[in-house]
Amino acid sequence: MLTPKLCSILALIHLGVQGRTDQKTNQKIMAGEENINELIKKMSPRLNKGDYVFSTVKKLSKINRKDTLCEFKEEEGTTVIMEKSKADELDLNYEFIASWITLTIHSSLDAIGLTALFSTALAKNNIGCNVVAGNYHDHIFVNKNDADRAIQVLLTLVENYSTQS
Repeated sequence: MLTPKLCSILALIHLGVQGRTDQKTNQKIMAGEENINELIKKMSPRLNKGDYVFSTVKKLSKINRKDTLCEFKEEEGTTVIMEKSKADELDLNYEFIASWITLTIHSSLDAIGLTALFSTALAKNNIGCNVVAGNYHDHIFVNKNDADRAIQVLLTLVENYSTQS
């Protein structure tokens, strides 16, 4: 169950196909960018305000769904991503405090290689990342202490791709 913002599995690697059709209505929907060069050149990483945590809960009944940014059902329970302040209020356990970066380009869920490129660039700079793909944008969660460096790495990636063409 992917709610409320339809998040995909963490660290989703994109695949490749042209255009998209809504499977329910059979109507064409606005397709995101699939060309990797265009995706990298035009992506603009935005650091969202706040601290975020990943917490596993057994009973979602104590969670107001409006407070979750993303939920993912796993065997051990449901992982929720939410603001740290709300998790503290609810006395939820967490181990990782993250900053949330949004890549503000409408990337296709079918695009090939975007996740691989930016996660490799971050890894080369010793920055771990947890990726959630939304219908329109990719979202990266990094250790809050690495947020500014992660933005710089991503901007350098954009700059390097922009000067190649």
